[in-house]
Amino acid sequence: MFQMQGNSPGELLRQARALMSGQRDRVANAANLSALLFHALDDVNWVGFYFSRGDHLLVGPFQGKPACVEIPLGKGVCGTAAAARAIQRVADVHDFEGHIACDVDSRSEIVLPLVLNDEVIGVLDLDSPSPDRFSEEDERMLTQIADLYVLSVD
Repeated sequence: MFQMQGNSPGELLRQARALMSGQRDRVANAANLSALLFHALDDVNWVGFYFSRGDHLLVGPFQGKPACVEIPLGKGVCGTAAAARAIQRVADVHDFEGHIACDVDSRSEIVLPLVLNDEVIGVLDLDSPSPDRFSEEDERMLTQIADLYVLSVD
């Protein structure tokens, strides 16, 4: 079940859409979305963006503890999501071969690739201190939010 504080998933989508309305800047929209998701969702300890830069991902706006600055494409959960262009929903990061532990408190993770004009522009990454935190319902909702983000930027 989608775990959030207060409002419904539909309300979260409306809030995300409103935050990005009229703004096309990638960093500004990523900053607001990170804050919205971090404060709206239960049991998350990191929410943020990594942006594609050549053969690696570079940390962008986020909420949570300091993060890894660069992640090679194909490495860790984020780099795998970007390279494979596929959502990575990991129940226990300790079981993910090659996991990059930016925060030792994180146990589960979901990473959604952000694809604009057939190019991976980055990823949306969420971590939780609880194993198996992210459900299929979470994945569906976060996919809609990631799609809104991609449509909001140039």
